Amino acid sequence: MVPQALTEDECGAGTGGRALRKVQLAGAGNAAISACMFNQLLRHLSAPVPVAAPESRLALAALLVRLARADGDYAPTERDRIDRALSERFGLSPSAATALRSEGEALEAGAADTVRFTKVLKDAVPLDDRAELMQTLWSVVLADGVRAAEEDQAMRIVASLLGLTDRESGQARQRAEARR
Repeated sequence: MVPQALTEDECGAGTGGRALRKVQLAGAGNAAISACMFNQLLRHLSAPVPVAAPESRLALAALLVRLARADGDYAPTERDRIDRALSERFGLSPSAATALRSEGEALEAGAADTVRFTKVLKDAVPLDDRAELMQTLWSVVLADGVRAAEEDQAMRIVASLLGLTDRESGQARQRAEARR
């Protein structure tokens, strides 16, 4: 008897096709095998793509630099705050955090827009953790003691690109101000 449809287990979800080969050898019909192959392809294409930690670290470093430069003044206090933020967030030594910031500066200088950084971070950071990320971003913007209109505008855009509301960004800013 040839099976008309195969269950996910019979298709071998997550087995890299080994189970499908067994199904073929067992004499399943072409329609069942095709459906199985199609389902495996869909699972593969819709599976979340993990973002490598180094890529998200570099994206955050570049975004922090971009925000610090938004007002046209990249102050030493902002660079120091970026280093501390990277060190705290990723458990880096001070020299490793400085090196990551330097890489972020180079990447930011060559980037046409902010979307490439926020896309990586949005994919890497769960929604529930993005408010904490926003607080880190605000801590850098506020590090020089001056809140420029250009920085506010950049932060509104970043919040939106990260899937956060103005209210969530405002709350993150208040938490960052309280920690200063």
